[in-house]
Order: sequence, then C-alpha cells, then structure tokens
Amino acid sequence: MAFKAISQNNQDRPLILNPTSSNPSPDTFPKLLLHNIHYYDDKPAMREKGFGIWQSWSWAEAGKEIFSIAAGIFALGFKSEDKLAIIGDNRPHLYWAMTASQILGGVPVPMYQDAVAKEMQFVLEHAEVRFAIVEDQEQVDKLIEIKENLPKLEKIIFTDSRGMRHYS
Repeated sequence: MAFKAISQNNQDRPLILNPTSSNPSPDTFPKLLLHNIHYYDDKPAMREKGFGIWQSWSWAEAGKEIFSIAAGIFALGFKSEDKLAIIGDNRPHLYWAMTASQILGGVPVPMYQDAVAKEMQFVLEHAEVRFAIVEDQEQVDKLIEIKENLPKLEKIIFTDSRGMRHYS
C-alpha cells in the first residue's frame, strides 16, 4: 500500500506526524486519517448500505479516495483558506470531501440536502464558498438558482450524473 510509507512496524513505534512537536498525537482530522491508515490499514473505516448490500471501505481505501478528491479539487484551483460547500445525503464520498478540503487547509461547509435554495444562499454567501461538491442534479439546480447571489462560487462538482446530460 502506498500509505504504509510512514512505518513498516505498526506496533513498536508511535506515529509521529510532526517530529518537531512534543505532542505526537494527531491533532487534526488529516493527521488522524494518516494515523488510522497507518495503524488500521485494511480494517473497515466506513460502511454504507446500497440496494440492500453493505459496501465497506478499509482505512487504506478511504485514504486513497480522500487523497484523490484532494488532488482533484487542488487541480481545479482549491487552495488553503478556501471554503468547500458539501451538499447531499450522508454518503461516504461527501464525508471524504470534508477531509479532503481540510488536507488542503480549506474549510468544509456542509449543508443539508433538503435545505431550500434560499436557506443555502444565506450560509454559502456568508461563508464565501468558492467550490461546491454536491450529490446530484437536485443540488446542482439549487446552486444554479442562487448562483447570481454567490459571487465567490466558481466550481460546482457533482457525484451523480443522472439527469445532467444537458448541463455544461
């Protein structure tokens, strides 16, 4: 696994994420993620039931997904101090997006998927959100409806493409 480079010996040595720190314990979610990837590699990190079947992701698999999301939003221009709106059902990829934004020094701004557009506008405008990761067409449509009142919003990223064929 690519994430095992921290140490080959999971049991004998404490994980020190910042060697200059006197406190080796993880003090941020990204550091805790690295810690859990290191110590719990192939153990379940997250489970989700889809169509009656449980799907499971190990810590290493979840880490790979999170770092992929971080790389993707970084490639789109996301940088430290940026705000990332996250809108959708409680799904693994949306939680992963929260951690991905924190890895890059950004701030996740989660919203309920059942919030109406005007409710979203108030939060997203005051948070000065530049990016949004949303689940589906319904959430994209809400953001499009209020886009003119969100001057900082530059990118809308969606995870479910059903119904999105005529969007550009």
